[in-house]
Order: sequence, then structure tokens, then C-alpha cells
Amino acid sequence: MLREELLRGDLTVDGLEKRVTKLRIVPVVVLEDANDALPLCDALMAGGLPIAEVTFRTEAAAEAIALIRKERSDILVGAGTVLTSEHVFRAADVGAAFVVTPGFNPKVVSAAFECGLSIIPGVNSPTQVEMAMASGCRLLKFFPAAASGGLAMLKALSGPYKDVRFVPTGGVNPENLAEYLSLDNVAACGGSWMVEKELIADKDFESVVKLVCQATEIVRTVPLPPNS
Repeated sequence: MLREELLRGDLTVDGLEKRVTKLRIVPVVVLEDANDALPLCDALMAGGLPIAEVTFRTEAAAEAIALIRKERSDILVGAGTVLTSEHVFRAADVGAAFVVTPGFNPKVVSAAFECGLSIIPGVNSPTQVEMAMASGCRLLKFFPAAASGGLAMLKALSGPYKDVRFVPTGGVNPENLAEYLSLDNVAACGGSWMVEKELIADKDFESVVKLVCQATEIVRTVPLPPNS
């Protein structure tokens, strides 16, 4: 199927930001077996979190995204760890609604726009934030969050950069989730603690449901950012 046909009607950049801000958490999923994709989606839905960033770290990722897109249309599924233009084209071909990168690569951003895909590029410095803004991106992944200054860095970035929102990922956990979400420039947080590879490998989707429920309970304690 042509990328243009597959992507017709997908989220705009503004639409992605609104959806992500409403959900407040983006589960970062590593799937070694595409057969685990649908049970995992069912667990996410049962816990109240209909979104998944399936990382391109495994051979099963593309097949898993295609399966989710076909069989679980209520799940907003994107491709993560997107490093090259070829990754972007592959993500588009299998129906990803958005892509996420660990760093800022102008060629990857351009490829995403070429495909009509929304992109959440990774940044961790003022220079990268400005590069992303110049490329037309306003929803940015702050990665690796803890190693890049965490809450203090995000607070510092909020001063000069009023027009961007961040998705901190890397070191976010149930203990600090509410603190991150309480920042006005944080749209959502990315994390894998509720979808750990070991839980998926063991087919322990009941534990995934419990962990997702715990995470969404924390979300409910934090007001949405202004103008959301």
C-alpha cells in the first residue's frame, strides 16, 4: 500500500500534541515478537492508556506496528528509536501515526514531513531546541531526561522557549512522574516501566494492566498544562 494511502487522515502535528497531552504518558515498547503486540495493546487499553511507541530496536517492530494498525485501531501507535530516513519510510509504510527520535537529525525530520508523519524529535540542549523550532517542530522529546538535568533543565528551558512542549523520557518512573507532569512545558512523559521487556516476554499482561492503572492514577492527580 502506498504511504499516501496509508497515512491519509492521520494526525496533524497539532492533533498529535493534543492527544499526547490528554494521555500524559507515552509507553515506550520493545517487542521481540510481533505476536505480543495485540495482547500488549489490550493491556494498555484495559489500563486506560491507548497509545504505544514501538521502538525500531527489534526485527519485529515493523510487523508489530502494522498488526496494531490493522487490528487495534483505537490504539495510537507510533515508531520510536527512529534514526534514519529509511526508518521513517518504513514506519510510514507499516502505518505508524507518528515517529519519535532520540536525537535531532534534520534529514529525519524532513523525511517525516515528506511522508506526512508527525514527529517528536529528541533534544537535550538549547541549541537543539532552536534547531527543532526552526524545522517547525514544537512537541519535542527531552532525552535522556534524567542524565540531561531532569526537572531543573526543563524548568530552565521554560524561560526562553514558551512555544514548545516536551516529552521527557529516560529516568522517568512512578516516583517522579507527577513532578515532571506538573511542569507547564511538559506535555507528557515517555517511559517503559509499565511495559518492561521481561513482562512482555513472560506474557505477564496482567501485571502490565496493573502498572498502567497505577500510572494513570498518578496522571489523574496532576492538572493539565495551561491552554491544553
